[in-house]
Amino acid sequence: MKTRNCIAAMLLLALTVACGSGRGEKSEERSATNEELLLKGDSTVYGLACEGCTDSVVILLPTDGSDPIRYDIIDAFRNRQIMGKPKVGDWIALVVNKEDTMKADLVIDLDELKGTWCYVVMPRLRNAESMTPKMRKRFLEEMPDSVRETYMIPREYGFTLKRQWTAQSVGWVQPKSSLEDESPVTYPMLKYFTEWHIWNGRLVMTSGEFVRDEEKDELVIDNLENDTCDILFLKGDSLVLGSEGQYRSYYRRTNVDDINKRAREIATEQARKALEESK
Repeated sequence: MKTRNCIAAMLLLALTVACGSGRGEKSEERSATNEELLLKGDSTVYGLACEGCTDSVVILLPTDGSDPIRYDIIDAFRNRQIMGKPKVGDWIALVVNKEDTMKADLVIDLDELKGTWCYVVMPRLRNAESMTPKMRKRFLEEMPDSVRETYMIPREYGFTLKRQWTAQSVGWVQPKSSLEDESPVTYPMLKYFTEWHIWNGRLVMTSGEFVRDEEKDELVIDNLENDTCDILFLKGDSLVLGSEGQYRSYYRRTNVDDINKRAREIATEQARKALEESK
């Protein structure tokens, strides 16, 4: 049974590589594989999970198609370093112990990590940093209900992790005009994500900003930067990421289009209200 499942995983790996090598019979250029897109200096081991994975052992089929490798993960399990629950055929990543190459210190189920992850943000009072806590409290208490209903609306922010290390922001709204400056509130900045990677067991998110290409007369993504964080928890519909002593919890979503549509509707309504009040 184990041999049969490993063979099935090998066939899945072959299909994955084949899918990554082109986009149809008419395509002349080969798309880069996941391995070719790895970050420089990344020592993470990648492969597919085979039958036999337990709380103490991971059986990994390397991406080069060589024989499955058995890794001891007892300490990783005790240290809560198993992110996700690897299933047969899942794409997984391991950080191998430096002293014992048959032992993994960290296991990440990348197929489980992929998908859309969101969190809720609330608007903040504009120039709130210049107010004392007492002033902010008083301002909010005296805010008319109609204004509160218009501006104090939560939004969903997040990102989608896709195949071949591509990413997309969720809930991102492109600034349309200076009318937002008239609003009494502002929302936290949401970066425009373009890629994601694993680097030595840590999650790296690449983001940029839209700038206008004067020659092409169009908006392009430029000024790319990388943010690195630790995956602190991953199970089912819950994800926790942390960096420099701070962390954020995420929940899984599927209706990305609805989230983005709602974000645009909120921004449009607030811009309209700001225009009316500025007249």
